[in-house]
Amino acid sequence: MNRNLVLAEWLRAYASLQAAENLTRDGLYADAISRAYYAILHAAKAGLHVHGVAAESHAAVRRMFGLHLIKSEEIEPKWSAYLTASLDDRLAADYDVETEFSKKEATTECVRAREFLKRIKQYL
Repeated sequence: MNRNLVLAEWLRAYASLQAAENLTRDGLYADAISRAYYAILHAAKAGLHVHGVAAESHAAVRRMFGLHLIKSEEIEPKWSAYLTASLDDRLAADYDVETEFSKKEATTECVRAREFLKRIKQYL
């Protein structure tokens, strides 16, 4: 385990969550959804670094999260679903310019990210 990488990913996760919440408050909902996803992504990467696993691509993080944390039963399967759903929302927020997002959707994404970080913090 590389403690420096665990900590760096964790700090980035928390900063991304703060950014998502600030963007939601400022009415920038698509950007908030994107940042909430990155909070989840970096928290997942922190959890993987506990096992000495580095994953660079989004798909690799999802795959390795399932393999090293879900299949080992160290983390419950619902958290893998959070990672997948959040990525789908982020892709729409970043690339589908015709999709509009509401405050409720951004807030829901922030809540999902906060819950994910809380679970990963317990794991760490």
